[in-house]
Amino acid sequence: MIEEHIKVAVVCGGTSREAAVSRVSGKSVYDALQMSFDTVHILELDASTAENLRSLNPDVVFPVLHGPPGEDGSLQGMLEILGFPYVGSGVLASACAMNKKVAKDIFRSAGLPVAADAVVDLTVKDLGEQAHVLRQKFPNGFVIKPIDQGSAIGVSFCRPGDSALDLLQDCAINFRIALAEELVIGKEITAGILDTDQSVALPVTEIFVNDGNWYDFDHRYTQGASAHICPAQLPSDVYSEVQRVASAAHAALGCRDLSRSDFVVTHSGRVVLLELNSLPGMTPTSLYPEQAQAAGISFELLVRRLVFSAYGRHYGERK
Repeated sequence: MIEEHIKVAVVCGGTSREAAVSRVSGKSVYDALQMSFDTVHILELDASTAENLRSLNPDVVFPVLHGPPGEDGSLQGMLEILGFPYVGSGVLASACAMNKKVAKDIFRSAGLPVAADAVVDLTVKDLGEQAHVLRQKFPNGFVIKPIDQGSAIGVSFCRPGDSALDLLQDCAINFRIALAEELVIGKEITAGILDTDQSVALPVTEIFVNDGNWYDFDHRYTQGASAHICPAQLPSDVYSEVQRVASAAHAALGCRDLSRSDFVVTHSGRVVLLELNSLPGMTPTSLYPEQAQAAGISFELLVRRLVFSAYGRHYGERK
């Protein structure tokens, strides 16, 4: 059914390291929204975005952005000032979710299961001391991540026997601050939350990488490079725990509409929350739309519900 009275603007792209992926997600959302709404526009995130939005005057803005700027609360703040309703989490929740250390501290304070970690300043001249400290803190290995990137950009593994100093020096080429986490071995698991009329945990997904590697940027966005099993084949109590933690993480950060949390589940059943994505990918290989589909929610219906959620917050009615 076409809703002629609601005008939607999809915002994607920008200057982030994930901009190309964002444009693919944005086009998918744009195409699906045209099945439900008579007037849908797609805009590039750039210096003219505010002016373009004022000109279009949409009823709802649908950000489809990955990484900073855009997913980090910056666009959300602009939309708040301009007075446009928008899909997704607000300024604070978006900013907290984007910063891995801040998010983990919030998760930890909420009693959620997270890995041990340490912040690494990559701007110091001699990284040798920090490399030594990390080796002492994480004798079984660690993972180094830029503190404010998504899609596994800049993530590296340091296993026993690897050079921690080389890893930090490589990371320092492109990033200033990183988060080191204990290396937890297990299944790669992800769980989405759909929070429109009510908050619902979507079916859980287990990720298999076909070449025995891990779910890095290339494996996320290359057709056939990974396999997604949804619902995941986990013991029922572990499956329920993953969904519980995903829901609790969504609530702890104050997210709304949608999120997807990533986990490692060890062979002993230990559930470890890694991070939360406040604007999950919407590409043809993305996990969140697959989880919604497994719950019986088509992509067209998913994006429609998200638009009406944002519309209802502002105008006081939901469809």
